[in-house]
Amino acid sequence: MTYLHLLIINTSGGLIYNKSLSSLAPSLSVNDYLRLGSTFHGLHAIATQIAPVQSHGIQKLDTDVMKLHCFQSLTGVKFVVTATQGTTDLDLLLQNIYELYADYVLKNPFYEMEMPIRCDLFNKHLDKLITRMQQVQDKKKRGN
Repeated sequence: MTYLHLLIINTSGGLIYNKSLSSLAPSLSVNDYLRLGSTFHGLHAIATQIAPVQSHGIQKLDTDVMKLHCFQSLTGVKFVVTATQGTTDLDLLLQNIYELYADYVLKNPFYEMEMPIRCDLFNKHLDKLITRMQQVQDKKKRGN
């Protein structure tokens, strides 16, 4: 039960942030991250268009070995996290990441919308959040 990757994708499908959340996460190159971000953006858009009823696109994807969860903000920014099968609270993690994004990225006077995120406070608080959430996962795994 481990968090693997975090991707933040802007409204035009560009990858503006990526982070490996665990040593268990597959090692990806920068180009791999860019491809994943733009591919997911395209699939998300297609899913909203071909759904027989109004849809918010791809929100969850489960496989036999991993999970992918996506939270799309009202402004269209997508927060995507991957995790091993059995990991819980992914929606809570995404909500907390969005709050950190709002607090430390959007309120940063030097940040330009749609551009890559380079904010030390965001990184610092994100690391704390991941550590705290991973500890909760570990406790659940042990049954405490």
